[in-house]
Amino acid sequence: MASSRVARTVARQVKPLLSVDQGEARRRVLNLYKAWYRQIPYIVLDYDFPKSKEQCRAKLREQFEKHRDVKDIRVIDMLVIKGQMELKETVEIWKQKHGIMSYWRDSVDPKPKDFLSKFLDGHE
Repeated sequence: MASSRVARTVARQVKPLLSVDQGEARRRVLNLYKAWYRQIPYIVLDYDFPKSKEQCRAKLREQFEKHRDVKDIRVIDMLVIKGQMELKETVEIWKQKHGIMSYWRDSVDPKPKDFLSKFLDGHE
């Protein structure tokens, strides 16, 4: 009982990164999603992808859905900041083509399971 009281007081003292409440965090996530969604046609043209706009938008949705269950506002804010950085790097063409194509790697070539396959593939 005493540990739960301590945990509650610690949780209350943590300052938010950007968002004050859940609604503001949700709004930031939706704005980031819309920004990515609008930029996808230009990204496909600039990087000369072998993927269509629809495939890229499906991958975008998949990446956002991966973090659907995150409830901590600070974690949401950190993910939004990282997403904004990725978008800036992609739009300014600071990333290389293979860096963006790596998002499709797991769907095309699943991660190896045994030690030797991991070693040959370069995974830990």
